[in-house]
Amino acid sequence: MRRAGTGPAGLGLETALWRAVAVYRGLALGYAALVIAMNFDGYAHPAGGWAVLAVMAVWTAYAVAAFGDPRRRGWPLPAADLAVAASCVLATAWVETPANIAAGRPTLPVSWVAAAVLSWAVAGGRRLGLTAALVLAAANLMVHVLAGTAGGIGGTTFNGIVLLVLAGLVVGHVVRLALEAEARLARAVELESAGRERDRLARGIHDSVLQVLAMVQRRGGELGGEAAELGRLAGEQEAALRALIGTGPAAPICVRC
Repeated sequence: MRRAGTGPAGLGLETALWRAVAVYRGLALGYAALVIAMNFDGYAHPAGGWAVLAVMAVWTAYAVAAFGDPRRRGWPLPAADLAVAASCVLATAWVETPANIAAGRPTLPVSWVAAAVLSWAVAGGRRLGLTAALVLAAANLMVHVLAGTAGGIGGTTFNGIVLLVLAGLVVGHVVRLALEAEARLARAVELESAGRERDRLARGIHDSVLQVLAMVQRRGGELGGEAAELGRLAGEQEAALRALIGTGPAAPICVRC
């Protein structure tokens, strides 16, 4: 699974993304608890509703801590996240009555399962986000099959599936664009820093080595003989260094200095 960011370029954005998913988990858990409390009396197995909510609460606490640690974001964690979400959806077929399922009542975790889609989208982009969405879409359809209401799949189930697919695609795409933009910005900063360091070194070379070579060249030409050959070699080295650092011609050198 592709990491949501590597190195200094991705650490800040990656942390912000996982924190956003963690906030969503907590808020969606609260909403699911409210829905289960409101529909408690209508369940075929009311205790099962509270059991599923307990599983969701425990997993939310664990997932928030685990995804917050970069060392634990390998394949096992997102896979377990998706498995727990799909299991909570499938539990609806046992807790709910077939009549309520056929009537379009939402699954027990409601929108909480979208956190798994967001996790896969953040970790792997739109392709893995879409994959997670399709797995949960299949779980939603399987609820109707298990409850014997496959012929009564209504708009609520269909709308939920569409929202999961859109979440996986859109969030994954936006994450990829954001990470690419941050990587380009980090590269630009590195190039700017390298340019400033090169300019600093060039100024140092210009102020010392190049001036010495230029002076040797002029004095060697004035003295003649072997000194002239030494001056010629100094001139060649000066030209090579100027080409390397991209400086212009040297300012006139005072041979009396």
